[in-house]
Amino acid sequence: MAAPTQTIAANSRQQLGIAAEERAAQLLTAAGLKVLHRNYRCKMGELDLIARHDNTLVIAEVRLRSSARFGGAAASITWKKRRRIVRTTRHLLARYPSLQKCAVRFDALLIDGGGESIEWIRGAFDAF
Repeated sequence: MAAPTQTIAANSRQQLGIAAEERAAQLLTAAGLKVLHRNYRCKMGELDLIARHDNTLVIAEVRLRSSARFGGAAASITWKKRRRIVRTTRHLLARYPSLQKCAVRFDALLIDGGGESIEWIRGAFDAF
């Protein structure tokens, strides 16, 4: 069983992550995208935000890092993480065939440090 301070720290990190995803969803919505789903999960992994802009399906990975000590939020999207995102996206497309007509774009929404601003990298990586 986790010590009480570990549980509190884990809950605090989880709350920070939820708040970061909410801010990212608001940013996407303000930019004219329609958020279709949050935290899509399957056995392959999880997609933070799924949005649509015209005929483009946007898979948005939200990364929050309190410091740049290990390279910051951008560095945390490793090739393993990208591979997991792509596999999960394939699962999503197989489950919802109507989305297969859309172009797919992988974006990253990065929050470093104090979290005052979000860096939005459109087309952060390619897969299709």
